[in-house]
Amino acid sequence: MDILTAHRMIVAAETQLKDMTRDFEKVKTAAATFVQWANNQTEEQSEETELEVEAALPQKRGRKKKTMPGEMSKDEAVTDAETSYKIDVHNQIMDTVTGSMHHRFLKNGTLYADLALLDPKRFSQVTSYAGGFPEAALQELSKCLLPFDDRATVAKLQSELISLAGQRNRLKTSVFEEYTTKTTEAGPEDAEDEAEMVYKKCSSCKDCPMCCYRILKQYNLLTDAYHIIGLAYRFLLTLSVTQVACERSFSTLKFIKNKLRSSLSQQNLESFMLMATQPDVLKMLDSDQIIDGVAEKSELLQKLLIQ
Repeated sequence: MDILTAHRMIVAAETQLKDMTRDFEKVKTAAATFVQWANNQTEEQSEETELEVEAALPQKRGRKKKTMPGEMSKDEAVTDAETSYKIDVHNQIMDTVTGSMHHRFLKNGTLYADLALLDPKRFSQVTSYAGGFPEAALQELSKCLLPFDDRATVAKLQSELISLAGQRNRLKTSVFEEYTTKTTEAGPEDAEDEAEMVYKKCSSCKDCPMCCYRILKQYNLLTDAYHIIGLAYRFLLTLSVTQVACERSFSTLKFIKNKLRSSLSQQNLESFMLMATQPDVLKMLDSDQIIDGVAEKSELLQKLLIQ
């Protein structure tokens, strides 16, 4: 399932939920059916038990406040328990769910459509745009990439993507049949330690964004020919697809801020975050190269670290 298909399913789910937001009668009927089933099960299991689930909400006595002369009268509160539950609980929950879905997923629909064009399975659709892309195509993706490279304009993205789609059949005849991917090993939900990074062998399908990026990297096409599209693939492949990864990164950010609040400036926070969330990449770096890089910052550091 690609990201655009998942987005369309979320749109359909939101539409269905909106149709159900004020259908309280079905909820009431389902609740009554469940209560009846629960009472029958209780009677069958133990005839001596006097436990019984109430089928109706308890009624509460309404309070009447005395209105003083000249005081404006207030709206009367709802006294019926069922109506009060419908307004204050059912309707608010459904509105919160639909609003949260729209805020978290649906407002980025244009970006999802742009990312879906990077899927090799949709390259046939890309080649049909040879005469010209739709006006809104790849605009949101370009906005996300411009902070990393000022050459990532909409025209450059469209040009490289059309060229890559046309060369796909030639490039996919690469020699590698499998590659190593990095993933997190699932652990207990209440575990306090960070998830362990594991490496797994994956067979090459040559029809997914990961395989397409590896083909470009193998043929050294990321430096010049498809530099901007390569940046787009890196952006796509590094996006967190699960909420767990986002929560883990946010917990790491809070930990860093609490421990180094007095000595860490905002401009160095990003570097500390990268080192904390990508420790496996940090371990692969050569210590001598890091020392040489730091030494180049000033003559004093060069004397202390190298000479």
